[in-house]
Amino acid sequence: MKSITINLRTASDVKDFVNILSKYTFDVDLRSGRYTVDAKSLLGIFSLDLSKPITLEIYNDKCEELLNELSPFLK
Repeated sequence: MKSITINLRTASDVKDFVNILSKYTFDVDLRSGRYTVDAKSLLGIFSLDLSKPITLEIYNDKCEELLNELSPFLK
């Protein structure tokens, strides 16, 4: 498992983020405080406080390609 901190500032960022994650078969979650949601769920992401950095948890150790695609969202 790999954990990284990301920032999603706009609704467009969220849409682009989910589109990138949807290409991958492994599970990914977003954690903000004590709340955890499926990172591939638009509604789940919008239920989080996006004004704060969010932790992305990737449940796969071979995720370099995904991390490269997510570089605009990395803190």
